Amino acid sequence: MTSESEDYGRRTTYKDSGDSGYFTAAGSDTTLSEPEDRLGGYEEDRLPQWHGGLSFGLLVLRLVLGGTLGVHGVQKVFGIWGGPGIGEFSRILGDQGYTSQLTVLSWLGGVTEIAGGVLLIFGLFTPVAAAALLAVVANAVYLKYQAGSGYFLGNGDGYEFHVVLGGIALALLFTGPGGVSIDTNTPWRRRPVWFGVVGLVLAAAVVVALTYFFRR
Repeated sequence: MTSESEDYGRRTTYKDSGDSGYFTAAGSDTTLSEPEDRLGGYEEDRLPQWHGGLSFGLLVLRLVLGGTLGVHGVQKVFGIWGGPGIGEFSRILGDQGYTSQLTVLSWLGGVTEIAGGVLLIFGLFTPVAAAALLAVVANAVYLKYQAGSGYFLGNGDGYEFHVVLGGIALALLFTGPGGVSIDTNTPWRRRPVWFGVVGLVLAAAVVVALTYFFRR
C-alpha cells in the first residue's frame, strides 16, 4: 500500500512497512540498522567501528604469524631454542646460493622477523610489519622451490608451512590489524587496500633484489 503527500510542490511517495501502522518514504533503506552499516565506510573524522568477531579473528592471525616468525627470528639471532645463531645461519645462506654479505643478510633476516613479529602482535605499523614478513616468507618459498623441494612437508623439505604463513601475512596486509590494536585510528586502518597494494609491491621488490644482487 502506498500513499502520496505534497510538500510545497514536492511529491513524496510512502510505502506501507507492514502491519506496524507506519509509513516510510519509498526508496529509503530500512535495513541499515547497525552503526557500521550506516557509516558505509570509514570517514576521516570518525573512529573505525568495533566489530567483535572480526577484530578477535584478526588478533588471532596477528598473534599466530607474529609469534611464529618472531620466535624464528630469535632462533636465528641468538641461537637459542635449538636455533642456528648468526654464524650457522650465514653458512645456511651460503648453501642456498647467497655469495656476498652473508653476515649482514643473516642479521637482516633475523631482526626483520623479530621486529615484524612484535609489531604485528601489538598491531603497530601493521602494513610495514606484514609486508616485511611476507617478503621473508616469500623468499623462503622461492629458495625451497629453487632447491627442488616439493610442496608438502613430507620429510621437512616442503614449503606448504611457509605458504600458510605467507597467506596470513598477505591477508593482514589488506585487512588491517582489526580493532584490538594500536593502529586503531590510522590511515592504513581506515584505507587498508591502498597500503596493502604498496606493501605487496615492496615485498616483491625485496625478494627480487635479494635474488638479483646477493645470489649467484
